[in-house]
Amino acid sequence: MTNSLKDTDLEALLREFASSDLAELHIKTADLDLFLSNDPHATAPGTVAALTPSTSGPPPPRSLSRIAAPPPASAAKQTTPADPVPAEIPPGCIAVRAPYLGTFYRSPKPGEPHFVELGQAVEEGADLCLVEVMKLFTAVRSTEKGKVREVYVVDGQLVAEGQLLFALDPVA
Repeated sequence: MTNSLKDTDLEALLREFASSDLAELHIKTADLDLFLSNDPHATAPGTVAALTPSTSGPPPPRSLSRIAAPPPASAAKQTTPADPVPAEIPPGCIAVRAPYLGTFYRSPKPGEPHFVELGQAVEEGADLCLVEVMKLFTAVRSTEKGKVREVYVVDGQLVAEGQLLFALDPVA
């Protein structure tokens, strides 16, 4: 018997993790080693972390029961990094949305300049950011010529599929 997961199973698992209050999730099978974290500085078990001073201790342990049972209906909705930004953008602007669930990066590598800044003109097909899932980085590109009016996500934030990332003013 094999423990391999289908792509649809992985996508469902990623969506479930993003909507949960879990800080981290580690799944290891014979053919898969998956580590998910809402902490951009977290390291997967068995990897060596960079030595950096910490101002706070590790996050408190969380229960996996959230995946099995939904929260009570009376519980207030908590805002998480994966909560989508309201779909409304300034009138006449072009919406640039996340292609799928993943981690948003404004620059190609840590320490390098952002792909785009507020007010910057971009050509059709220009790289605006990266979205990473399971070590696979995908460039999100402008579908039209425009000028960056709003950036709705912070670097390293977990984003949901279809979440608003940028608003561009169209340029003729």
